[in-house]
Amino acid sequence: MPPRALDPSGLFLIDKPEGPSSFAVVADVRRRTGARTGHAGTLDPFATGLLLVLSGRATKLASCFVGLDKRYLTDVDLRTVTDTGDREGSTIEEQELPEEDELGRRLAGLSGEVELPVPAASAVRIGGERAYRLHRRGIAVEMPLRRSRVDALEVISYSDGVARLDLRVSSGTYVRSIATALGGHCATLRRTEVGPFRVEEADPERLITAEQAVARLGPARGAAATEA
Repeated sequence: MPPRALDPSGLFLIDKPEGPSSFAVVADVRRRTGARTGHAGTLDPFATGLLLVLSGRATKLASCFVGLDKRYLTDVDLRTVTDTGDREGSTIEEQELPEEDELGRRLAGLSGEVELPVPAASAVRIGGERAYRLHRRGIAVEMPLRRSRVDALEVISYSDGVARLDLRVSSGTYVRSIATALGGHCATLRRTEVGPFRVEEADPERLITAEQAVARLGPARGAAATEA
């Protein structure tokens, strides 16, 4: 098989719909452009929102985009906890709905530096195998803790046991883990920002050049990209 083309080179901002995996979105861009293609941070199939897709020579800059902070909008159903932290999992516990002041206390405990278990249905490797594959086979394992940072956690609405939250978090934060810690699960999840890039800018036909994309990252990350 011949090597993938190095052009077009740059960054596509894709608004991923519910259903396809991040890999499927990347594969679609690859088929369209014929270029080497990768992404800078996956989204679960049930999630929607901003996916950064790197094309051509710009794939060498992936490390500059992977660690960017993220912003999410999520509906957390506080009536049940599931084994995956989202609506696709099986219910493992039914909860008494918290009052608004209790919800506020729970949220306050999840601000700043937090350490939470990685969801069972994740791509983390356990003993050399992806956790989600073990979960699908019904193999229970103790999931590792992951330290992350929650910079903002705002309640937009709370009705009928569902809290809509606006979160700003560090890279690597599992919103499903936050939902579980609150006593519920993610009914919806949408990524609205990745670093300086917003989902409102998404356009699968528009290629942002590597230079333009790196310039938006700021001096520190821009210098790292130049060295790469």
